[in-house]
Amino acid sequence: MAFPPQFLEELRSRLALSEVVSKRLRLIRAGREYKAPCPFHNEKSPSFYVNDQKGFFHCFGCGAHGDVIGFVMRHDNLGFPEAVEHLAGEAGLPVPRPTEEDRQRYERRKTLHDLVEQAARWFEQQLHTSAGRAGLDYFMRRGLDGDTIARFRLGYAPGDSNALRTYLGKQGFSDEDMVNAGLLKRPDDGRSPYSFFRNRVMFPVTDRRGQVVAFGGRILEGDGPKYVNTADTPLFHKGTLLYGLSRARQAAADGKPVIVAEGYMDVIALVRAGFEGAVAPLGTALTETQVQELWKLIPAAEKVPFLCFDGDNAGRRAAWRAVERILPHLAPGQSARVAFLPEGEDPDSLIRAQGPKAMGAVLEAAIPLSDALWRMESEGRPTDTPEAKAAVKAALEARVATIADRDVQGFYRTEMRRRVDEAFAPARPAYNRGPWVPGQGLGQGRGRFGEPPRRHVPGVPGRLTSKPAGEGRGRASRLASMRERILLATIINHPELFGELAEPLGLLPFGDPELEKLRWAVIECLSDDRNHDSTLDAAALCRHLSSAGHETMVGALLGESTYVHAGFARPDASTEDARKGWWPAWRHLHQERVLDDLREAKAALTRDNSEANFARVVALQQEVIKSGLGMTDDGDFDDV
Repeated sequence: MAFPPQFLEELRSRLALSEVVSKRLRLIRAGREYKAPCPFHNEKSPSFYVNDQKGFFHCFGCGAHGDVIGFVMRHDNLGFPEAVEHLAGEAGLPVPRPTEEDRQRYERRKTLHDLVEQAARWFEQQLHTSAGRAGLDYFMRRGLDGDTIARFRLGYAPGDSNALRTYLGKQGFSDEDMVNAGLLKRPDDGRSPYSFFRNRVMFPVTDRRGQVVAFGGRILEGDGPKYVNTADTPLFHKGTLLYGLSRARQAAADGKPVIVAEGYMDVIALVRAGFEGAVAPLGTALTETQVQELWKLIPAAEKVPFLCFDGDNAGRRAAWRAVERILPHLAPGQSARVAFLPEGEDPDSLIRAQGPKAMGAVLEAAIPLSDALWRMESEGRPTDTPEAKAAVKAALEARVATIADRDVQGFYRTEMRRRVDEAFAPARPAYNRGPWVPGQGLGQGRGRFGEPPRRHVPGVPGRLTSKPAGEGRGRASRLASMRERILLATIINHPELFGELAEPLGLLPFGDPELEKLRWAVIECLSDDRNHDSTLDAAALCRHLSSAGHETMVGALLGESTYVHAGFARPDASTEDARKGWWPAWRHLHQERVLDDLREAKAALTRDNSEANFARVVALQQEVIKSGLGMTDDGDFDDV
């Protein structure tokens, strides 16, 4: 009995091989695989291995090998139809009963498979003839050697529009079969069909099992599109397959990354460089079906393929189209990362010029899908008016609403709202404007109190850092936290200093979340116009802070654990001593924040070599120099 290939594929995908085998053998976990004594020959130590990702079993003792159907046939002593029916019952799949039409369709597909395979062999042969010399020269110029050409079965379609038809006709295939397989094209005027691929180098396209089902062809000279692909046929639908899919299945099972590139030569270059999980769409933008196919390739806990795009405007447009298609299908643990190559480079050119390490760096700098969505809707759009900002927010909300999974949608909505709030919050004074000099303002004004300020990067108009002060290297250190405690304790015990210290206190966010809340409570209370008519002393300030819910934090702050490090913060210290002690603590904390910003800016520049990121690094380096911090021999800055 002949079963439809789609049914057998569905049957294999529904049943985990280890589950079927474990009903008959006691399996032991061995990393990504399972092992057991082989049931097909006598042995004491296990040499029989089961791999769910690869979908096969193998015995290193007797050589037994096969998929889930082959295992049941061999272990249960069943024929192929009986094994399929037994497994279909386990999987809950109805067994299709082939009709005469089904049998004819199966035979037709088998004929077309044979036909396309014969065409692939002929194209390979033509590449090494005098007629194919131009094609072979092209591959050599692209850096391919003979082994690579053979490995990928590359070929050449000669300019003679009748040569392939003549060859396949002699093998017993009809014109109708060649037209159905996409190899011949029939003119509308009734003339004889002619070769669809002419004067092109040829890239065979295989299905999931590695069988050739279609071709892509690149023109060498003359008129016509640069690349053409086989149209949809009974064997092939370009929106469902990916170039390199069968090889990528094996690579993903071995734990290698799955990378979506843009073209045939990119895939070949990536595979040669060791990135064997590389695939590419076939003349179309990435489709929803292809995305689902990618997720099927990757083990359950790692379903995050890399979408790799050229570093130009066309590459960015392709990336945004891919993001748009992926969003509705996101699910817990099922996402993607977007990688952009340097301007003017593709994987092929980058690897040839700089080697595999450069490609590895591109993948390491890949951004999460949430970052890609933000860039997709915010970059290049005007945001100088309330209406424009609202338009960005509305666009993001519309995109997020397309995510079908409610949990993922909820997290995306929260994330995008946070980004909108950070990007479009009113700009406030920055702390990183250089060393503070008592009596001299920063030229920014006090700003609005009551919430943490956003920091403006000097020299880069409109660029605002959005990371909370508590994030980043060193910001949650004990030393930084103690300095924050000292600064607050001094102000609370000496509120008479607030008039001259308000601005620097307001410009320096704290890393400790609780201290940050208390900082703004102090600022809000002491800057309240209602308190300006009379002096608010330390006792009154403490009562106000306690009534606002900060009693525990104030009690912990105003104690010996703080004063032992800073006697000037004590309530019985003189105002002048408090002032003199407060400034060095502020400067140290300020310098630490500037260095953290510089590290973040350098990391951002590594991920995205844009002019804005470069300008931010330069501006912060100048700020560090102005702040009197030391620079090391390698161009970096010493920690403070």
